[in-house]
Amino acid sequence: MNLIPAFIRRRIAHRPNLVKIVDNIGWLFFDNILRMGVGLLVGVWVARYLGPEQFGLFNFATAFVGLFGAIAGLGLQGLVVRDIVRDQACKEETLGTTAALQLMGGLLTYGLILGAIFWLRPDDNLSKLLVAILGSSMLFKASEVTAYWFESQVLSKYIVWVQNSVFLVFSAIKVALILSHATLISFAWATMAEALAVALLMCLVFRRCGQRLRQLRVRLLRATTLLKDSWPLMLSGIAIVIYMKIDQIMLGQMVGDEAVGIYSAATRISEVWYFIPMAIVASVFPSILEVKKRSEEQYYARLQKLYDLMVVVSVAVALPMTFLSTPVVVLLFGDAYLAAGTVLALHIWAAVFVFLGVASGKWFLAENRQLLSLQRTVLGAVVNVGLNLWLIPVHGAIGAALATIFSYAIAAFFADLLQKETRRMFSMKVSAMNPLAIYKRYI
Repeated sequence: MNLIPAFIRRRIAHRPNLVKIVDNIGWLFFDNILRMGVGLLVGVWVARYLGPEQFGLFNFATAFVGLFGAIAGLGLQGLVVRDIVRDQACKEETLGTTAALQLMGGLLTYGLILGAIFWLRPDDNLSKLLVAILGSSMLFKASEVTAYWFESQVLSKYIVWVQNSVFLVFSAIKVALILSHATLISFAWATMAEALAVALLMCLVFRRCGQRLRQLRVRLLRATTLLKDSWPLMLSGIAIVIYMKIDQIMLGQMVGDEAVGIYSAATRISEVWYFIPMAIVASVFPSILEVKKRSEEQYYARLQKLYDLMVVVSVAVALPMTFLSTPVVVLLFGDAYLAAGTVLALHIWAAVFVFLGVASGKWFLAENRQLLSLQRTVLGAVVNVGLNLWLIPVHGAIGAALATIFSYAIAAFFADLLQKETRRMFSMKVSAMNPLAIYKRYI
């Protein structure tokens, strides 16, 4: 299946690496647009069926599990992709050791999840059961090494095939659950089963593509090296998850599950666009690493173009959504979620800083400056928690949205001013926000 239009393919046919990148981006966009369409439709139907309170409880449980997800991943994804790109000969050792580490990380994480929810909501049996079911997906983390290999080879189409096939099947299952008037717990089991199906099918496709799981090797020395490089990324990932998920958890604890439902309806629309920077950066990152080997000047020129694109696309998303937020929310979720319109009009502007953060995150990885990345994300997480403590009791879900915007801005933008090594990044991001500077670069 060729996702590049013929007129574009003709223009870039003489540049095979660019063809591969554009094709990879096309697959990732196809994947996420399909998910955005079908997922939003089914998600809205589930939200209408459950109502704000039960929908809020389900999202509370999902956010709670997600809060621990970075521990299971151990911050290894980017490092594994980077190392395989640099040295294909090490792939069996790198993938095998990573799988073993993530298996242990998943087991540890699941234990932490169970302990935390029993401590936080000791008398809420429904919450504990939801978290126990959804949290079991941490046990499948080891299978993600197959996706890392496909990403390193710029072959995301295989990931798309698997994830979309499973996604469509389980979307149909969720519709069937709605039509059969299923309980909230049934949706949790369906979500867990979807994660298990993806894990099993990714391993099968990995084998069908000529790779052998039995050939993967585990080496203690390699594990030590990976963990030495990844622990700042893991802590950074934890900090990122905190300032992306803690708002829903704090809303649930400080206001109630219905407030989480209202907030989740808004963020479901706002965050659906976050696939764009992830798809672009995942496809461009290997080529940026190759350019860095040849020329620092070209390397930073590529990064500037990436930042420019991130700002233009994010503003193009946020601006119209600001004025259409309430009609869109009511149209999709119904009058019960009317209050989510104002939340969406604010929260959508976090996209500017999310897009820039995804792009600049690769700079820290390429420069092996994980500690710098950790510092700014920890700062963002601390600011988010502090602002949530201040704003949620006064403004509820709107306060959580404001806290999110400010914390994202500090972590992905203003924090670059605090570190000498990243001030060049700050200047590049400022330039990307300047329409006149973009005009001069490209016109």
